[in-house]
Amino acid sequence: MPPTILVVTGASGVGKTATVRAIAARRMPGVSCFHFDSIGVPSPEVMAQEFGGPESWLRDATARWITRLVVLDDSTRIAVLDGQTRPSFVEEALRRAAVGSTAIRGQIVLLDCDPEVRARRLAGPRQQPELNGPRMDHWAAYLRGQADALNLPVVDTTKQTVDQVVDAVLRCVPT
Repeated sequence: MPPTILVVTGASGVGKTATVRAIAARRMPGVSCFHFDSIGVPSPEVMAQEFGGPESWLRDATARWITRLVVLDDSTRIAVLDGQTRPSFVEEALRRAAVGSTAIRGQIVLLDCDPEVRARRLAGPRQQPELNGPRMDHWAAYLRGQADALNLPVVDTTKQTVDQVVDAVLRCVPT
């Protein structure tokens, strides 16, 4: 039986990586955590040359991650992936990765927060203020729209501690 796949997505600065690191720190039996960007993110030129652009690269990388996660050994019952990807790409990859007639159990959780908080996080602890701006605001709004359209759980990290966010995310795991 493949593991349940839990994808934690959201715009830069909403707390995805902090949340997934905190899940890993809890050392829960059967739970393994992964970070999307650990496979490497090519330059825009390479994305264009080898994949046709950033969207195609993101779709392909999402599919590669899901394919990798569904074949984990039996010691992993829940595979948690921290990734800034489109929920629709995750759903597409989960459908394609179905084993025989067995659907892959998966859940996508969107982390979101107030734009001002996201900007402070990017400028402060992350030291990546260049990621903040209208483009990131549009991306966050797009992800929120996809989450609403797909009826996905959304966890607002604006006023919550990392532990509170972890608890909220873990409550979304299908049983």
